[in-house]
Amino acid sequence: MINFFLYHTLAMFVLAALMSAALTGAVLAILRKRAILDLPNERSSHTVPTPRGGGWGVMLALLPFWVWAIWRAGHFRQPAELALLASAILLMAVSWIDDRRGLGPAIRFAAQIVTVGAVMVLLPADLSLSAGLLPLPLDRLVAAFIWLWFVNLFNFMDGIDGIAGGTAAAMGFGLMLVWLRHGPDQLEAFRGAMFIAVAVGFLMWNWHPAKIFMGDVGSVPLGYLLGFCLIRLAMDGGQIAALIIAMYYLADATITLLKRARRGERIWQAHREHYYQRSTQLGRSHARTAKTAIMVQFALAIFGWLSILWGWWMVIPAIGLVVLLLRWMASPPRVKTAALKGGTG
Repeated sequence: MINFFLYHTLAMFVLAALMSAALTGAVLAILRKRAILDLPNERSSHTVPTPRGGGWGVMLALLPFWVWAIWRAGHFRQPAELALLASAILLMAVSWIDDRRGLGPAIRFAAQIVTVGAVMVLLPADLSLSAGLLPLPLDRLVAAFIWLWFVNLFNFMDGIDGIAGGTAAAMGFGLMLVWLRHGPDQLEAFRGAMFIAVAVGFLMWNWHPAKIFMGDVGSVPLGYLLGFCLIRLAMDGGQIAALIIAMYYLADATITLLKRARRGERIWQAHREHYYQRSTQLGRSHARTAKTAIMVQFALAIFGWLSILWGWWMVIPAIGLVVLLLRWMASPPRVKTAALKGGTG
């Protein structure tokens, strides 16, 4: 097996981070020149027109390393891997059109179904989400539904400065740790490391106050590839680890969308009701909210790694941590006593 981590990963990590930062900066200049901006509205969390499309820099930095890793691992002729690459590129194209002109939810969802379905059909038959408990067609259908859900959750969670990039880095960290301990599958661990690298490069431009937004051109294909890696981990016996790593996203987005569905609202429309958005509306800064979510996501990554050693017991502290985070986000920030005294002085 190619020893990615001993011989390649550190250098590739630095190069990928630099490429992501440089390409995002170049994309920013182009977007400014062409006035491709995300204008504030009643459903947005920003107040200043900001270029949208930074995902081009993220994905153009990530995909070459993804291709290189597949080639070095000897998987370049595997149909599922080729379909995954082609699908990520297709989603970039569809999502960019959506960013620029707006596409209906039916077209966006159809593209996601096609790309997820293509990979699911081509995966080796020995990979099973349910560990063989379900017939293979039903197993694939369940896995496809979960993957589609995650793609959309990741897109929904890209709503304030720094949160999507930071949590993507933390999920990549979790994937890297788990695969090194679980497999070790160094190809999958390398992919996790590359998620960290390109996210760090992007955050140089996207941390509050953000100079550029990722846009659907980044959040959809990035969520698609992250979702694949989580599904792939679950199919290799890491179901608990994958669940823990994705738990914050699953909780925030799923609870919010269920509440909207119960009220009869259109869950696919943009809104400001996610827990992290409520946190900023209550007075916390984008940076403080994103930083707290990212710290929790890194803790979940470690819990996911520990689940390989201690099993499903690690779900308990993971749930507790996510519940605490959501309660914190939904509660008004405490006013410091010193600030009150200063205001009356």
